[in-house]
Amino acid sequence: PEEDISDITGTLSEKRYHTFLVHAPSSTYEYSLVRALLGTGLRNILVILPEISRANTLAGALADRFRDRLCVLHAGITGGRRSEYIRRILAGTHDVVVGTGLALFAPMPNISVIMVLREHGSSYKREEGIRFNIRDAAVMRGYMERCKVMLTSISPSVDSYFNALSGKYSFIRPRMRAERPKIRTVDMKFEKKASPGISKTALDISRSRLSLGKRVMFVINRRGHSTLFLCEDCGHTERCPSCDIPLVLHKKEKVLKCHYCGVSRDIPGKCEKCGGHRLRLAGYGTQKVQEEIEVLLGAEALRFDSDEVKKRSEVAEILRSISKDSTKVVVGTRMMTKRLEIEKFGLAVVLNIDASLNIPDFRSSEKTYMELASIGELLGPGGQMVIQTRFPGTPVFRYLREGDYLSFVREELAVRKNMHYPPYSRLLQITFSGGVDVPRAEELVLRAGKNVEVLGPVIDKDRKGEERVTFLLKSGDKRLLRAAAKKITGITRNVRGPKVVIDVDPV
Repeated sequence: PEEDISDITGTLSEKRYHTFLVHAPSSTYEYSLVRALLGTGLRNILVILPEISRANTLAGALADRFRDRLCVLHAGITGGRRSEYIRRILAGTHDVVVGTGLALFAPMPNISVIMVLREHGSSYKREEGIRFNIRDAAVMRGYMERCKVMLTSISPSVDSYFNALSGKYSFIRPRMRAERPKIRTVDMKFEKKASPGISKTALDISRSRLSLGKRVMFVINRRGHSTLFLCEDCGHTERCPSCDIPLVLHKKEKVLKCHYCGVSRDIPGKCEKCGGHRLRLAGYGTQKVQEEIEVLLGAEALRFDSDEVKKRSEVAEILRSISKDSTKVVVGTRMMTKRLEIEKFGLAVVLNIDASLNIPDFRSSEKTYMELASIGELLGPGGQMVIQTRFPGTPVFRYLREGDYLSFVREELAVRKNMHYPPYSRLLQITFSGGVDVPRAEELVLRAGKNVEVLGPVIDKDRKGEERVTFLLKSGDKRLLRAAAKKITGITRNVRGPKVVIDVDPV
């Protein structure tokens, strides 16, 4: 890290803005980079991370050497302590602030460097209130403060990589290389199954790893037991009356639950459409995977998802359980991979990556790569990853196996340039909710955005069951999008009617 920060430290005497993008070989390297930068004697540094758990981990690692200079700012800090920290920041006592997005707004004078670790993290985008991206706000504060900004990630966002390739950011590729896990894709169209959702290959490798005393994790981004409660007579599935999406069985609570609005209902004894009694479960969630894994492997599995973990104290408890040598098998969702920082797993089995790969989002390939790269970070030396998929020829898997993220980014950029998607254009999302007159909303958007491309409307329901209508405006000129947004807010601000939310650069 000392060699890699020489370009940054060499420019610190100049009070001018500049952004560096560091393609880190590992998250551990990112933490080492912070320590190395502080070790140069540098003062007045903001270090931003996407999750509270990661901020606490880094602060703990730095406390032994920088305790008197360091403070932590995030939503888990009480109001009284937060006020005390702010007084000390203003007084210059605390000149190193580590935290989540809240830390970006610390009133620190004469900032020298703003560091944004795991800059690709989706948690940086604020989806409530004023919608903005902490990463982009960090770059803007660096510009306003005339200081250096350092963005780091094991898989930088395509937007940031584009800025580096085009010369807007300075690119740093460390000389150090991390050991890559062995990655194997399993074609679920032809693979023998140990159960409907688990391949025989994944099961055999799991047994082999466990016999060597290694830990195994199963990742499935779907909580609950089964995703469909299906009538074999007429094919009807139980759906949410408000959101019209399939209800998920939660076996422990003995209810069907909507994962969108949260409504629950009792498990029916017969089909509400045809009255038939041949009801069966279909699809997979973490509860069902946990049950099947415990039977197939003959080992107790710990489950880590938002149904099992409701409070921050429960997160800490389950992390302590995983750290014990007795816990060898863990089943969880993306929530688990965001919270874990223990590189002790010998195998990761990814069960439903196709759900991420095939969402209607032009960033789906990028998000899939980042998700898999984050899972790979949890594997120790000699670790393996088994990816179950029906699309093994997808380029994402090839680039991941080869560790060639730059080629992946170049291919992504070529596709986006052809489709005129970011970073070759800007997006503006406009959402109307609560008593929406769809034709009127569409007329308003088309009139305001007559000089830009308008996609939509998409009509669905929010978590309260209210109808909402969403439009996506696309243009290579952000001034046109800003003008369209101003027209819409100007017209709707003082008019009683539906709520209007405008999201710049939605993710």
